[in-house]
Amino acid sequence: MNTIIKLYGAERCHKTQHYKMFFDGLSLDFEFFDVEQNVDYAEELRNLYNNRKLNFPTITIDTKTLRNPSDKDLLKWLDKYEFKYKTYIH
Repeated sequence: MNTIIKLYGAERCHKTQHYKMFFDGLSLDFEFFDVEQNVDYAEELRNLYNNRKLNFPTITIDTKTLRNPSDKDLLKWLDKYEFKYKTYIH
């Protein structure tokens, strides 16, 4: 599968930490972009939104942009893009 999961957030953000643990718990590969530590990542995130704000955490899967999704919605999109993951126990 060539679809890449990207997580834009900040290390200090508890929701960002939640998504990192969520993906790790599913044994899914993802790329983490700390928008507070890297101005290029911050600019990339701003370009995803018309308001150009640092709306994090934001997850992108292919062309889909998810701003702070629920676990249920995130699983729906993972299924849509046919990611194979182990059963998530929350």
